Amino acid sequence: MPLVAGVDVGSLTTKAVILDGDRICGWCLRPTGAFSQQSALAALEEALAACGRAREDLSAIVATGYGRISVPFPARRVTEITCHARGAWAEFPRTRTVIDVGGQDSKVIRVDARGRVTDFAMNDKCAAGTGRFLEVMARALEIDLEEMARLSLSARGRATVSSTCTVFAESEVISLIAQGRPRDEIVRGLHEAICDRLQGLVARVGAEAEITMTGGVALNRGLLAVLQERLGQRINVPRHPQLQGAYGAALIAAEQAA
Repeated sequence: MPLVAGVDVGSLTTKAVILDGDRICGWCLRPTGAFSQQSALAALEEALAACGRAREDLSAIVATGYGRISVPFPARRVTEITCHARGAWAEFPRTRTVIDVGGQDSKVIRVDARGRVTDFAMNDKCAAGTGRFLEVMARALEIDLEEMARLSLSARGRATVSSTCTVFAESEVISLIAQGRPRDEIVRGLHEAICDRLQGLVARVGAEAEITMTGGVALNRGLLAVLQERLGQRINVPRHPQLQGAYGAALIAAEQAA
């Protein structure tokens, strides 16, 4: 079976997945930083090292993500929309809607019974409702991202965060802290604000079961609970949702090498 790779160069993190046949034999997730070319190469080399293999052993590489054009090695380039859809569908074959919340944008993708994209909508005008948004809010609240999920799940009420701009929302959070609002209610309000935006994207393409969520934000159980309540259905979460774009890219590379 061919050895192939998928590399996802995102705005905040770069991911690489190595497939040996249908088995993931190595993967890497690292900050993208200021030099996306170096990050892509380092992620690929680290993932290969986890398999005990070298780049010369690869039959095909597919690059995806916003930095896919700049990868410093030969690779086919495929959009992250196609790759996230392919990865989500491969893990959950009944998936018909994919919600991907990345570092700087969020997307809702409709797929058919073969995992092919039929429609999508995305928010890429600002960082509101993304991983970066949550990082900024966690810093304002002086908590870590894992604690955000716990606080949201335990909240009895919620504070209202009305702004859709990250900068203004941060000011709102600071004001709410000064007013003495409990942190758990503020976090719950932030998750509700994010889900407002995601629900708007879902409405644009229409949600069809099953729904699968990809991207690192899918690991936030507090936000996931709010979104499931809003959409009225259970949402699948892959084993490694933050790797799903790279995994989908590797699957496409395997098809290319077959």
